[in-house]
Amino acid sequence: MLPVDPSPNPKRCQQCYLRHANCLCDAVSPVTLQTHIALIMHRREVGKPSNTGTLALQLFPNSSCYVRGVAHEPLDLSALDQPERRTWVLFPSDTVELLSREMVDEDPRPITLVVPDGSWTQARRAVRREPILSAARHVVPPTGAQTRYRLRHEHVEGGLATAEAVARALGIIEGPEAQAALEALFETKVSRILNELSGR
Repeated sequence: MLPVDPSPNPKRCQQCYLRHANCLCDAVSPVTLQTHIALIMHRREVGKPSNTGTLALQLFPNSSCYVRGVAHEPLDLSALDQPERRTWVLFPSDTVELLSREMVDEDPRPITLVVPDGSWTQARRAVRREPILSAARHVVPPTGAQTRYRLRHEHVEGGLATAEAVARALGIIEGPEAQAALEALFETKVSRILNELSGR
């Protein structure tokens, strides 16, 4: 479920936030996963065309989004506390573990992969301040190719766009098909935004 843009632009699609001429929705072929992606998005990311976390929301129907940082609206993450599922947070904290297939196979329960989405500072603050996130297992995928994101500057060495990090994690948890599907949609989005920018 995509977050609602508080100030929608009529020139942009309200699903992918790109201009209608470059709308991404025609490239979305939903993929069903056992893994539940829970995006914790900072309010300042809602409606931004350059945000890539929303690609997971479009591609994986069982994903969800929680918007953080809205005044007078405390964030309720209680729905993520499900004994029948494992809750992992995709974030490089001091206690982070390198994601592996062995970790996935050690417990038969499916995984809820919580993904803080925003600037580095916003994501770190979310993990520190939300008890369910700070107490969960923190994971990152193994180091791979450099980011192919060309729309924002990465402030952390080896940093990835949100969609890239999620895709690599899903490659281990779900398999190469899920990774390839999200990476392909990511590449399409970046290409269409660059096309949009070049046409200004």
